[in-house]
Amino acid sequence: MKILITGITGLLGSYLAKELRALGEIHGLRRKQSSDKLIQGLDFPIHWHEGSLADMDALESALQEIDLVVHCAGLVSFNPADTDRLYHVNVEGTANLINALLNTGVKKLVHVSSVAAIGRSIEAKIIDENFKWTESPLNTEYAVSKYWGELEAWRGAQEGLDVMVVNPSVLLPKVEDERSSASVYQFILKGNSFYPTGNINYLDIRDAAEMIRKLIQKEAWGERFILNAASIPFRDFFEKMATVFQKSAPTKPAKGLILNLAVFFTGIGRKLGLTENPLNKKTAKIASQKITFDGSKAVQLLDFEFKSLEDTFSWAK
Repeated sequence: MKILITGITGLLGSYLAKELRALGEIHGLRRKQSSDKLIQGLDFPIHWHEGSLADMDALESALQEIDLVVHCAGLVSFNPADTDRLYHVNVEGTANLINALLNTGVKKLVHVSSVAAIGRSIEAKIIDENFKWTESPLNTEYAVSKYWGELEAWRGAQEGLDVMVVNPSVLLPKVEDERSSASVYQFILKGNSFYPTGNINYLDIRDAAEMIRKLIQKEAWGERFILNAASIPFRDFFEKMATVFQKSAPTKPAKGLILNLAVFFTGIGRKLGLTENPLNKKTAKIASQKITFDGSKAVQLLDFEFKSLEDTFSWAK
C-alpha cells in the first residue's frame, strides 16, 4: 500500500510516518521551505512530493498511484491576526485535497481533525462523537476553521470517498519537538505560579499515532473517533508534570482580576510582536471549563490501553 501523508513534516505527521511504515510505502507532501527536523534519521525512505494544499496540480501529481491519504496538514493558531490564514489552510486547503482525490480516483482518506472541531457548549460537560456543533462563545476561530474543514471531508464521503475522521485532544510530544503542543511543558519549565481552573483533555502522541494505524487496519470508514486519554484538572496535570520534571508546581488559580490582567498584557505583547502566547479572552474562558471529550468509542473498538501520564512525562522529558 502506498500512503501519502500531508503535513508529514509537522508533529503528528512525523510520528504517523514512523507508525504507518508497517502498513506500506510512505509518501510525503511538503512545501519547499518546510523543515525536516522531525523526520530526520528514519530507517526507511520517504518518497517526497513537493507542493502545497493550495496547488491543485501538485496535489494531483502527488496522488498518482496512492492508495491512502492521511491528511495531517493544518494551521494551529489562536492569534486573531491569523484568522484568514486559518480558513485558507484548514478549509480551502482541505477542499482542494478532496477535489484532487475525486479527480484522481484515490478513494481512502483519514482526515486528522481536532476535538476543537466537535465544538463546545457551556451546558455540555461530557462531549462525544454525537455532539452537534452549535454556536458558542467557547468556539475559537481555530475551532470553526477545523469544523468547516471537517465538513469538506464529509462532502468527500458523500461524493464517494471512504473517509474516516479522527479528533485528537491536546497531544503530548517530547519537549525537544518544539512545536505548538510541546509548549504545554514550558508552563512548568518556566516556573509559572498560576494554573487554569478548568480541565485539560490530553493524549500521548505515540498513542495517537498507534490508534490511527489500528483504526485504518480496522477499516472503520464512515466513522469519526475522538482520541483522548483522559480529562483532568490543570492543577493535577501540572503537579504530575512538575514531579517528573523535578520543578515546582503552580499553586495559585488563575481567575478573576489576575486572569483579566494576564489576557490584557498578553494582548499588548502580541500586538508589539513580543509573544505568541495563545491566551486571549476566549481561550482563557475555555481553560476555565471542566469539559470531558469522551474517547470511549475508539477505545472499545480497539481494546486500547493508554500510556500513563507519568510515563508520558518521563518519555517527554
